[in-house]
Amino acid sequence: MNKLLCFKAALLSTPLLLTSAFASEQPNAEDLVGKVYAGAFLQHIKTDNDRLITADPNSDIDHGSGYGGELGYRFTESTEFRLSYSDINLVSDTQGFHEPSASSAVIDALYFPTKKNFYLVGGINYLDIVNTKPSLDLGVGYRHYLGERTAVYIEGKGHYQFTERFTDASARIGFIYFFAGETKSSPAKAAPVVAAAVIVKNIDDDKDGISNNQDDCANTPITDKVDEKGCTVFTKAQSHMNLLVNFDSNKAIVKPQYLPEIEKMADFLKTYPKTSLVIEGHTSKSGSAAYNKKISQQRADAIVDVLMNNFSVDSNRLSAVGYGEERLIDLGDSQAASAINRRIEAKVVATEQVAVKR
Repeated sequence: MNKLLCFKAALLSTPLLLTSAFASEQPNAEDLVGKVYAGAFLQHIKTDNDRLITADPNSDIDHGSGYGGELGYRFTESTEFRLSYSDINLVSDTQGFHEPSASSAVIDALYFPTKKNFYLVGGINYLDIVNTKPSLDLGVGYRHYLGERTAVYIEGKGHYQFTERFTDASARIGFIYFFAGETKSSPAKAAPVVAAAVIVKNIDDDKDGISNNQDDCANTPITDKVDEKGCTVFTKAQSHMNLLVNFDSNKAIVKPQYLPEIEKMADFLKTYPKTSLVIEGHTSKSGSAAYNKKISQQRADAIVDVLMNNFSVDSNRLSAVGYGEERLIDLGDSQAASAINRRIEAKVVATEQVAVKR
């Protein structure tokens, strides 16, 4: 156990030594994607106390050391796959037993959470110690890049063998070499990017006179006037709608001939959903003031009912008020004057933003 602890302590101090000994630029993760690498490593394993060379309980195996080779592939910026094989010389603390050799064949997946040096590793290990049984491997590692193609690493793993429930631990230190050309981040390839940026600066895709790099509103219509940021200039415009419906004497019944005009008002309200409408009811001079007030309210309410029931206008947008004979159009006493005064009136104004044209 003391030997394993010393070995692990040495491995944990290795990144600091490597960092000070080799000052090299860290490759970009995207430059490593699609590259194959090969490498070699030294390995030390601390075996489970229950592993035996023979059936004799005194023939337990303590640890082992060895070396091996590996082949890997960078699949994405954060993941790699790796195959490795190693030979291991075992050591037993008990004298008198032949100490067999062992081997390890592993399929691993490596995950780099920050896309840089530190990684998590897991896989299936066909660990041959006395007999070959698959183990589940989980561990962590640290890779230090010496250049664009070379790196050294340290790694620690735990192994769990399913069939006999052995728990082993191992550590390795290795060297790898990437088979590929120059990375994308080389200075020789930086110039085209700068040139492309200069070209993009002067592009005006929506033809509004403002270049893309200064345009806050892409794809403005070519017919619109724009401000210094490339956004459409708007102005306020008003739309009006009036409704006038006349009634027979002493009646609050809406005659069919007025339905098309009421429908136009309903369409206007639907076009401008933020508007509301007040219907004002009126009468002629004949009759008492109290009666006129009542029937004028009934006439206004009748228009509200038609808008709601015939044309599906929301009641929350409608209100009715009866003015009786307070607001006469014609002050005369003739039948014609009375016919004109028996009415409802409604007016609505909608304000909207309209694009200014070039």
